[in-house]
Amino acid sequence: MSAPVPSAAVEPGGLVGHLDGFVRAVREAGVPVGISQAVDAAQVLTVVDLLDREQLRHGLAAVLLRRAAQRPAFDVLFDLWWPLTDRPVPAEDEASDGPAEDGDAADGPLPVGNPGALTEAMRAELLRLLTEGDEEALRRFARLAVDQLGAGAPSPSGQSFFSYRVLRALSPDTLIAQLLAGLLGDADRGGLAEQVARQTAKERIAAFRTAVEAEVRRRTAAEKGRDKVARNAVRPLADQVDFLRAQQSDLAELRRTVAPLARRLAAKLSARRRLGREGRLDFRRTVRASLATGGMPLVTHHRPRVVHKPELVVLCDVSGSVAGFSHFTLMLTQALREHFSGVRAFAFVDSTDEVTRFFTPGADVVDAIARIGREADVVSFDGHSDYGNALEVFAEKWPGAVGPKTSLLVLGDGRTNYRHPGLPTLADLVRRSRSAHWLNPEPRRLWGSGDSAADRYREVIPMVEVRTAAQLADFVTTL
Repeated sequence: MSAPVPSAAVEPGGLVGHLDGFVRAVREAGVPVGISQAVDAAQVLTVVDLLDREQLRHGLAAVLLRRAAQRPAFDVLFDLWWPLTDRPVPAEDEASDGPAEDGDAADGPLPVGNPGALTEAMRAELLRLLTEGDEEALRRFARLAVDQLGAGAPSPSGQSFFSYRVLRALSPDTLIAQLLAGLLGDADRGGLAEQVARQTAKERIAAFRTAVEAEVRRRTAAEKGRDKVARNAVRPLADQVDFLRAQQSDLAELRRTVAPLARRLAAKLSARRRLGREGRLDFRRTVRASLATGGMPLVTHHRPRVVHKPELVVLCDVSGSVAGFSHFTLMLTQALREHFSGVRAFAFVDSTDEVTRFFTPGADVVDAIARIGREADVVSFDGHSDYGNALEVFAEKWPGAVGPKTSLLVLGDGRTNYRHPGLPTLADLVRRSRSAHWLNPEPRRLWGSGDSAADRYREVIPMVEVRTAAQLADFVTTL
């Protein structure tokens, strides 16, 4: 095993100070770590084998993390704060008089002065390690590969080691056929055995890629500073991804993040309805009941009050500039259908159409949103956002959609392309509604800049910045 922290990597405060820096980095990455969890992390150092790096990793993850989605960010930071030592610790049965060098990961000496022969020798060694599946040996080979193949001309930012150079030279994906042959052995091709072997090959190659990237980050941290690399290397957590900049890889995790928000809001609505069932004090019943306790009103009685489920109308901008945002807010709308007496969804670009028909019970939200783009009548002119015309069309075609029992939710960035914003129409809708809110996916500092009419809209309707799932959760919590 390898010692988790090289002596040069530990802060002046010793191991406790090093752990404190790591916990701070995890917290800055968006993982909520409290004082009690930090204390538990310190306790972990007293009960795990500090020479077993993976045991330390899993121990700290167990006390610092609460969701599986936080693990990738944690692993990146762990590899920066608790890297592999510069030299592997020799096993007890090794006869070597001194510590092994990085090059000892291979069976024999590597060719020197012949780049082609070096690459082929390392590909052969990589194939052997992937076949054996020794994770520790694979990580050490990744260090060797970065040392031998990853160096390049320094970039403008000062980075001089690059993972793409290693992966391009070794091309691990081209070893799958040979790796499958080694994993299957004499077993017949096809069937379950090959499926398992193919999945194993993909996982081991992915683990090698991860090890190469971690080693490049370690070397870059030694050149540029660990804190700077940590800020740039850690991807935002799913609930902190900007809706407008979400990538395809973020969508599934974001969908899992948005779904519980509906349940949280539903619980609040149910509690409010339960509390609201009791109306004003029924003085006669209370006095009558107090006769059994000598005139002491131990139990009060209230007049029953009929509590209606609220109605919800969602008016959502589905233009290309806010497509990611509308995707997740319409998901929330679909999930809330069962908790409102009526939910009506309207989408617009430069015209408005009711899209409630696409959100039938059990419908896939992704398919529903795709159908809106194909079938809904939301474009009547040039396909650029026109809030004024969209609001006027909505008010004209569905005059009774918003009433005293209706909660109105407007979703959009408020960018009108310098067209009429339709403020009088919006003000009338807000006046007629029970409550109204506008969720804006743009940063507050940009409201009113360029063609944004957000600063004017916020004068007639409460506007909330909702750029991430975390902010959407905050809005749902306070709604």
